[in-house]
Amino acid sequence: MLATITIASKQKSFAGVWIGSTLGMVIADGLAIIVGRTLGKKLPGELIRYGAALIFLASGVFTLAEAWLRR
Repeated sequence: MLATITIASKQKSFAGVWIGSTLGMVIADGLAIIVGRTLGKKLPGELIRYGAALIFLASGVFTLAEAWLRR
């Protein structure tokens, strides 16, 4: 949302930026729903939960490491 606001403030066509970002989010969310349903049928819920937690933790560690290295 912040990126959309930033881009829209620099462009003359706010509506175009808004429509593009909305379509992008709808497509990304639709893809996530399809992948989630497919994986939900094939994998146990506990494995999905721990996998999501691991990805979340790894992205946090990566973000902290990147911020620390850029000081």
